[in-house]
Amino acid sequence: MTQKMLSEAEGYEILRKYDIPVPKFQIVKNGEDAAAAAEKMGCPVVMKIISPQIVHKSDAGGVIVGIGGKKAALSAFTKIIDGAKAYNPNAEIDGVIVEQQAEPGLELIIGGRTDPAFGKVITFGIGGTLVELMKDVTLRILPVSEEEIRQMVKEINSYPLIAGYRGAKPKDEETLVKIIGNISRFFQENTHIVEFDVNPLRLYEKGACAVDARVIVSDTVAEVKPKERIPVPIEYFTPRSIAVIGASQDSSKMGYAIMHNLLHFPGQLYPVNNKRSEIQGLKAYSNITSIPAPVDLAVITVPAIHVPAVVEECGQKKVPMVVIITAGFKEMGEQGRALEERIVAIARGHGTRIIGPNCLGLIVPPRGIDTTYVHQSPKSGNIAFLSQSGAIINTVVDWSLAKNIGFSNVISVGNQADLDFLDYLRYVQKDDKTKAIILYIEQITDGKTFMEVVSEVAKVKPVIAIKSGSSRRGQAAASSHTGSLSGSYEVYMEAFRKSGVVSVHTLTGAFLAAQMLAHPKRYPKGKRAVVITNAGGFAVLSSDYAERYGIELVDLPQEVIEELNEFLPDFWNKGNPIDLLGDASEKRFEKTFAVLARHEELWDMAFIIGFPNLVLSSEHLAKQILHFSGMTSNRLIATLLGGDSMNVGREMLKENSIPSFEELDFTFRVMGRVLWQKFRVKAPGLL
Repeated sequence: MTQKMLSEAEGYEILRKYDIPVPKFQIVKNGEDAAAAAEKMGCPVVMKIISPQIVHKSDAGGVIVGIGGKKAALSAFTKIIDGAKAYNPNAEIDGVIVEQQAEPGLELIIGGRTDPAFGKVITFGIGGTLVELMKDVTLRILPVSEEEIRQMVKEINSYPLIAGYRGAKPKDEETLVKIIGNISRFFQENTHIVEFDVNPLRLYEKGACAVDARVIVSDTVAEVKPKERIPVPIEYFTPRSIAVIGASQDSSKMGYAIMHNLLHFPGQLYPVNNKRSEIQGLKAYSNITSIPAPVDLAVITVPAIHVPAVVEECGQKKVPMVVIITAGFKEMGEQGRALEERIVAIARGHGTRIIGPNCLGLIVPPRGIDTTYVHQSPKSGNIAFLSQSGAIINTVVDWSLAKNIGFSNVISVGNQADLDFLDYLRYVQKDDKTKAIILYIEQITDGKTFMEVVSEVAKVKPVIAIKSGSSRRGQAAASSHTGSLSGSYEVYMEAFRKSGVVSVHTLTGAFLAAQMLAHPKRYPKGKRAVVITNAGGFAVLSSDYAERYGIELVDLPQEVIEELNEFLPDFWNKGNPIDLLGDASEKRFEKTFAVLARHEELWDMAFIIGFPNLVLSSEHLAKQILHFSGMTSNRLIATLLGGDSMNVGREMLKENSIPSFEELDFTFRVMGRVLWQKFRVKAPGLL
């Protein structure tokens, strides 16, 4: 695939076809023609170098503005050519463009690039020479609607400069929306264009002008072809019999650990080992075909070179699905890739499905299934965890035991030679035990199909994603401003947002968000919140955290204040957060909750904060929170601060699907992240 950058003049010509305003221009090859062109179009003019090797013209001294006459144009031509040769002696110089100097205006950037997973992406923000320093941009995956374009314009931090800031007249926002729409159409319709910048687009009180256009084209059009999909029956993940091929009596081997973790499996378990007659107290078989009963799932741990023959035997046995733990396939290079393609072809010929290879395996705690070699099987719960990293699964499972977090499913996807994220998402979407889904993602190949599937799943079950690879270290230099501003990580974040996926940055944040969203009410209806607490200091901190993470604390109407006045002490703060004071009894909380339930149209969520004290136990506070939950359709979020003395209340809430947090900042941060996904609030905070 060969790429080249169009000349600025060629870029202008394309933009003109899509009703995007550009300045008058002419390409010249010598100083005399430059002088004539400047006189013809009227000074002042701008002159710029034309060279496919000089991307950032200003850095090469290849841009001169404010040229006021023929003599100045003649001199500018010589200076630009000499500067370009000094900057890059090997650069091809195709001439100099002379263009009418546009009036000063608000400098914006509109750009686009082709992401390898998600396709064409449009970027908008503050432009000019400081674009990469400011990084005040937003992006969307195409296609994009007019409503989304209007949202893009408003969500950059510098939007006040467009709307009119400190007495300045507003800029022509309607023209801007139209131009972004036209540019989006131009990018979609021209499939050979892979990347472009319009920087700057100068926006005026009336109208606009694209002052510079950098367009990169390719001689081939790369398209991700959707993978042919054969649905996986849900019963494949609920086997009644499992065979472990490579089962071992040696505790240092993987086949031992997997057998050990499956000993509590309530169905039939068959060790397969051609050298032993018994493994860990169970009769062993020399191969899977010698097992005298059907096998629903086979776990393969033998060396990679033997896997094709084993898969063939599984196919002959009519095993519906195999889990290939063994590594040494496409992750090891071309030879491994060929071996992987061979096992896929064998399995496909028999209708056998593959998890892996090069994976940790499958854990279904509610059914006693653990085909992995984790140190200790996790507890049963309602969170499904799908991961591209086996090491992260090992760590998360170990961590979950200490935190008393349970799982409905844990799946290590491995190389995804057959089954992939989309198959597992479809499965956990149908799984009754799963109430929330966490994804750990390193790379997705077919981003468009992923978005389609995960969008459907997220409508019925919350999906939280951690995407590795946010660092730009080691990336090749971008060929345009847009390439440096909208890297793959940013595109993934937009894909998640557009698909209804909550993106987080930490494993702790993922599980906090999962617990928050596993609640039957899931998302709050809006951003308006009330805070109820018996801790004055934490009331103040709540105000700080709410503002930081984009949560709107509502003002209490006088009517509500007067109702609260009837039973609260005279010196209560008469505002939101509602401070019930340190001596607040169970009755005081009960009456406050009743008032708020009667006025639930005023708020969308209630943060309830308690701390350990002798007046009110965590158990009694939890009892009132549960009663409050039954009185309102709005979302409740509890934070029971302190140590083990609050555990009774926390467990009561957990048993009734009400999330309870132990750290106040995390409470607001998690909800801020959820609101960012749902309502695109300004301050999501890292999670």
